[in-house]
Amino acid sequence: MIRSRWRPELGLAVVVLVLGVLVVIGTLDVSAAASQLGVGPRFFPMLVGGAMVVIGLFYVADVLRGGHGDPEESEDVDAAAPTDWRSVGLVSGVFLAFAALLDLLGWIVGASLLFFGLSVVLGAEHKVRAAVVAVVMGVATYLLFVHGLGVNLPGGVFAP
Repeated sequence: MIRSRWRPELGLAVVVLVLGVLVVIGTLDVSAAASQLGVGPRFFPMLVGGAMVVIGLFYVADVLRGGHGDPEESEDVDAAAPTDWRSVGLVSGVFLAFAALLDLLGWIVGASLLFFGLSVVLGAEHKVRAAVVAVVMGVATYLLFVHGLGVNLPGGVFAP
């Protein structure tokens, strides 16, 4: 009976559900004071984890009732085209480099390099504009998390 109901959509639904549960459980260990806005560092992970649990439950129920994903119908997508493994590898390399260098460089430099690297790998035509936007996003996310949410991010090269 289980074999007849098993489809790839059910696998994805279960993955979303399990990841949501893991996020909620992992967030329960976070302890820190609330920020000036009254929102602590547990708020957003709990919000995202809870949403993933709810979406996962609805997705599992939908798949078990016969729901399925619609086939790709957009004009500019060739479903028969092979995977661009070069881009997949480059994006993965950028993420791995970010993870490896985050403590050394700090959030602002690391995130700026992450955003710039991803934009270049994904085809940004204006490199200078991509670099400026990447730095603005790195600084903005740092300020949002550190000053807005009270979350400590690595200072790296800017640490006192």
